[in-house]
Amino acid sequence: MNSITLYVPTMNCASCVAKIERAFSALEQKKSAINARVNLADKQVIVEGEICAQLAIETIASVGYASEQIHDVKRAAQVKAKEEACEYRTRIIQFLLGLGLGIPMMIWGLLGGEMMVNSPAQQFGWGVMGVITLLLLVTTGGHFYKGMWRSLKVGSANMDTLIVLGTSSAWLYSMVVVLLPDAFPPSARHVYFEASVMILGLINLGHALELRAKGKTSEAVQRLVGLQSTTATKITDTGDIEVEIAEIKLGDRLRLKPGGCVALDGEVIEGSSTINESMLTGEPLPVNKVTGDLLSAGTVNGNGTIIYQVTAGLRDTRLAKIIDLVQQAQTSKLPIGRLTDKISAYFVPAVVLIAMIASSIWYLSGPAPQLSHALIVLTSVLIIACPCALGLATPMSIMVSVGRAAQMGVLIKNGEALQLASKVTCVVLDKTGTITQGKPSVTDVMIISKSGAASEVDDKELALQQLFTRVASLERYSEHPLASAVLEEAKVRELVLLEPESFTNVQGKGILGVVDGCSLAVGNRSLMQNEGVSGLDRFDAEISQFSAQAKTPVYIAENGQLSMIIAVTDPIKADAKASMTALLQSGKRVVLLSGDNIHTAKAVATQVGIKEVIAEVLPEQKQAHIIALQAEGEVVAMVGDGINDAPALVSADVGIAMGDGTQVAIESADLTFLSGRLSVLADTFSLARVSMRNIKQNLFGAFIYNSLGIPIAAGVLFPFTGLLLSPVIAGGAMALSSLTVVTNANRLRYVKLNSSTPEV
Repeated sequence: MNSITLYVPTMNCASCVAKIERAFSALEQKKSAINARVNLADKQVIVEGEICAQLAIETIASVGYASEQIHDVKRAAQVKAKEEACEYRTRIIQFLLGLGLGIPMMIWGLLGGEMMVNSPAQQFGWGVMGVITLLLLVTTGGHFYKGMWRSLKVGSANMDTLIVLGTSSAWLYSMVVVLLPDAFPPSARHVYFEASVMILGLINLGHALELRAKGKTSEAVQRLVGLQSTTATKITDTGDIEVEIAEIKLGDRLRLKPGGCVALDGEVIEGSSTINESMLTGEPLPVNKVTGDLLSAGTVNGNGTIIYQVTAGLRDTRLAKIIDLVQQAQTSKLPIGRLTDKISAYFVPAVVLIAMIASSIWYLSGPAPQLSHALIVLTSVLIIACPCALGLATPMSIMVSVGRAAQMGVLIKNGEALQLASKVTCVVLDKTGTITQGKPSVTDVMIISKSGAASEVDDKELALQQLFTRVASLERYSEHPLASAVLEEAKVRELVLLEPESFTNVQGKGILGVVDGCSLAVGNRSLMQNEGVSGLDRFDAEISQFSAQAKTPVYIAENGQLSMIIAVTDPIKADAKASMTALLQSGKRVVLLSGDNIHTAKAVATQVGIKEVIAEVLPEQKQAHIIALQAEGEVVAMVGDGINDAPALVSADVGIAMGDGTQVAIESADLTFLSGRLSVLADTFSLARVSMRNIKQNLFGAFIYNSLGIPIAAGVLFPFTGLLLSPVIAGGAMALSSLTVVTNANRLRYVKLNSSTPEV
């Protein structure tokens, strides 16, 4: 699917988001298969579907916003950071200018100075201040006026509209009083020049602090983007040359020097070294890489030198896909935030209407001076009602939580998965590759003497080495997972393998063949019985012990006689037991769901502390069990790694794929654990819970702020206190509300995660 990312620098409130989304919704009715996700916190719009970049830009322009397409993520992040740093400095200067004039005027009034126009001298003095104030309105508030004009040209309104109407009303009223004082009763000849400039100063301060906090919010993505190299050492026929990443093609050979960063995904073709992959996977220990191993862009080399061949372009590397997934998740909508979107679409027009009605009531039936009171109410309502905090409440928390998850080595595909993860009551786990390492290994080898007695292996016995060589030579042609364990053991023993004279695969039972003149049968008990091998019952005690330890016995018969029994097991991950304990302590129901035999599955479950086991199931049966658990009222998270887990991952409320598993499983899941570590499982659910709590706090604060702020600004407390809310205080409160939301969201970067984190 075509995906276009656009940067919209002038998008600054919830109503902006609503207008852009409505524009794309209208376009979708004409052109099907278009999906637009708007992220106010990062000022980005991601458009997917059958649409070109130019049409997307024109669609956003149709509602009054300029935008540009992001081609190079790293460069775009650098440009955005530079622009925000420049904007921060500008807002601070505007804040200082606004308060530099506003505070002296306010102090003048508080100390008894005349704020009325009752004489020619006062008319001249305040006229000069009016001109100076106008200059400051243009310099410190010019961006608000431009934003309002862009919005009005397309027949809509936004946050800038409220700010401009509020501050301009105060200035215009004051200037009319200065120019025509006799047109007003003496009690209404008050000027409010200081309110205009102080409101703009405080709002600019709020925006500056908000910019700084937002920079911290997107830190995780910026760190990922920063991992991308800009150059690499390319090996050519004439020697090594330093080239730009954009010039590298698939199949090129690159040299990775000690301490260097992997430029693009590739395969090691020469050399060996340890690679630090912690920035991608969260796995703290370096991974040893040798010929044939894969490298990921952004990872860091240790002390060795490696030559690798490029296997993916810049946009197709694992790092690039991770960055795309994180950004997509950060722009996704949560069900909890959809109410906000609906309200925001009508918020600004509603506020203007409320302000007009409230000020009219004050003018027509309020106490003297009615005109001054009406102006105060009009300005205060318009200023305090700006929906900045409402628009930032959800996206800011999503950005921080998705970014923190990425630092943990957890990719969250969309915001809805984050919300569902906070409600999970039952965690279902696959066995192989999820609880276990997914790499079987030989743990026990019993040689069977001609007398039929079993003895533990002595590596010095020539007979054993010869027999194991033949078995491994035959297993080279087997596709069974246990074959890799036998071959790995042969590699450890440094055996030289032979070419089989014949090979036959017996489906579900094992393999048959001839190696070095000897007839071999390698497989399970059923194969031995089919081949007429006797004496199996004498080793039932040993086999039972293997089963209790989750080990699978492999029988080897040579020339029709039982010669060896190998025990193979898939080792349990080191962090599996602690992870299951953490889930159980948090009140989760934990189920092991495996296609393996019941004895092995129960043995693994016992070792990690899982009491509920469902085994010997096919892929479609796994899916059926997930649906059955959901029918019981459980909110189910499925954790798996294989192709056979894909149906269950899709059916679960939250599908979690192990990053070291298959690509099909990763694409089917809502969350991906890049490192394959289970230790982040409980932390992920904990992060989801605290994230949702944080979003609810933000939404509650924003709704309460507007719900209480507008009536207070309208003067409902005047009969009890005799005071009206100052427009200056309204401006400060508006700036503070947005800053509070951003600051609260940033707490997620530091909140402690553990299994005992309380439910939301």
